[in-house]
Amino acid sequence: MQDQPPNKHPTDWRHSLASYTDRHVLQVLALGFSSGLPMMLTYLTLSAWLATAGIKRSAIGAFALTSSFYALKFLWSPLIDRLPPPIPWGRRRGWGLTLQVGLVAAILALGSTDPRRSLGTMAILAGVVAFLSASQDIVIDAWRIEILPLELQGPGAAMIQAGYYLGMLASGAGALVIAARFGWFAAYGIMAALLAVSMLTFVLGPEPDVSPKASNRPRAGQTTAWKTIEEWFATAVIGPFSDFMRRPYWLLILLVILDYKLGEGMAAVMSTPLYIAVGFTLNEIAVISKLFGPFTVIVGALVGGIVTVRFGLLRSLIICGIIQALGNLTYVLQAVGGHKIAYLAFCVTAQNVTTGMAGTALVSYISSLCSSEFTATQYALLASLALLGRTVVGSTGGALSEAIGWVPFFLLTTVASLPALVLVWWIDRRGSTQSDRPPTVASLAGERNA
Repeated sequence: MQDQPPNKHPTDWRHSLASYTDRHVLQVLALGFSSGLPMMLTYLTLSAWLATAGIKRSAIGAFALTSSFYALKFLWSPLIDRLPPPIPWGRRRGWGLTLQVGLVAAILALGSTDPRRSLGTMAILAGVVAFLSASQDIVIDAWRIEILPLELQGPGAAMIQAGYYLGMLASGAGALVIAARFGWFAAYGIMAALLAVSMLTFVLGPEPDVSPKASNRPRAGQTTAWKTIEEWFATAVIGPFSDFMRRPYWLLILLVILDYKLGEGMAAVMSTPLYIAVGFTLNEIAVISKLFGPFTVIVGALVGGIVTVRFGLLRSLIICGIIQALGNLTYVLQAVGGHKIAYLAFCVTAQNVTTGMAGTALVSYISSLCSSEFTATQYALLASLALLGRTVVGSTGGALSEAIGWVPFFLLTTVASLPALVLVWWIDRRGSTQSDRPPTVASLAGERNA
């Protein structure tokens, strides 16, 4: 991603909306669709398949371990950042096409397996699909960050989320409808065919400019295998960390990323238990969630992209963070109001819209921090840090809500991310006093390598 000079004046709303018509932003939507598509094929859709085949619940639950690859993808992201791809079509496009060809083959193989006869083989293939899918995400995120200029990172973040949810909808509800009529192999086969969307995007789309340092090779004279490994490790593994730590306020930036989604994560974990506690049936929860769920998140993500273009990355991070926190107050309304369908619909809609907005702002912020030399590795690391704060601390929500009650708990989640917003405000103020022009996240985070 190239640094762009900051605008002297905020962009108007019409121009902000028009940013979604940019060719590269539309390509990100297609890549986001293919990024979200494999997720359900190893998760809820696969669980439905196993359940209809009569597989024991303990075995079905064990298949959820395949999702660990998504959380651990930062471990092999340096390989994708540094090694040449098997398909010589550029660093990002070559790896993208390589992984997608493998993903198509793995999905077809998974769809042709009989869980009643080859459950172990199915587990291995599900793991392969999840691994290739997580690796594909590394490439797609790197391509998105590197191909879009700074002012389009917000719309790009919105499109990647919108495409991701559409992909999950296709491989979730869509695959189940196909399986009910034509069988599971047909469902998985059609999902594999839909990956052609991103394959065509990589084939027809541009290759981002590669930093000269990104293609370093061992220096002449370093012929031993150990020297080669030592230099590669220093560049590919240590390099992303040392590069990030040279940025001003790098430790504060990590705290922002860790805390920004903390309150939302705590509330989300306990949302369904709250609905059940006030008297909603599982059917009522499912209907409202499916009716207002995926599409309202997409709306929120797209609105977040417009806000990001309109106000800039740092200020939109604060605005969307405040809106996200206020969204948690709808849980208080639900807890006090009790069993009312209108309240449930309002709560689900408000949560999805505000979560989508804040998600776009955070993805844009993280994307802007990545050096072009280490895009894939740094984004995977920072995104994993954001997920860590949301899940690990969010897991304490059950015990905390039992101890203090529903209303105090959700009031607490409303202010849980306040430290992140204060830190963003402080960084913004510090940047403003050090320059006579409005700061960008890139300038505050440190000079990126060209």
